[in-house]
Amino acid sequence: MLPPLPRRPVDKVMSWDAAVAWRASAPAPLVFTNGVFDLLHPGHIEVLDRARREGAALVVGLNSDASVQRLKGPTRPVRNTAERAAVLAGLEAVDAVVVFEDDTPQALVQALAPDVIVKGGDYSPDTIVGAEVVRARGGRVVVVPLVPGQSTTSIIEKLRG
Repeated sequence: MLPPLPRRPVDKVMSWDAAVAWRASAPAPLVFTNGVFDLLHPGHIEVLDRARREGAALVVGLNSDASVQRLKGPTRPVRNTAERAAVLAGLEAVDAVVVFEDDTPQALVQALAPDVIVKGGDYSPDTIVGAEVVRARGGRVVVVPLVPGQSTTSIIEKLRG
């Protein structure tokens, strides 16, 4: 019998080593998605929900603060890594959260070897980092359509007035 998935949010935030060890006994298929998840909005929830329905367990790769600043600029993220990880880990759809320092999750995808990789509709199957790793293992790549009018940038602009 497989060990149960972590259910307490604090137990869902894992180091790389812990996530790789957990992956060895996690139920399959394992689904992976990633992002900044700075200010959680309905678009994020749609991607996470759809991703979770693609398999038996969902791992979310989370950009570190330094990674976000390199990608989005010095005013981001709005919430720090620990806060963003805690919010994600509190969601029922999410089974594990793993922070990555690089600008892309390529190394994390290689380490975890997911069966399915999922991203939002601002990507195509050919632009999803790690898709080739998943496909090479016989896995699937899924793109979830965007929820119109939902983006962290638009929320920040609205808050700034």
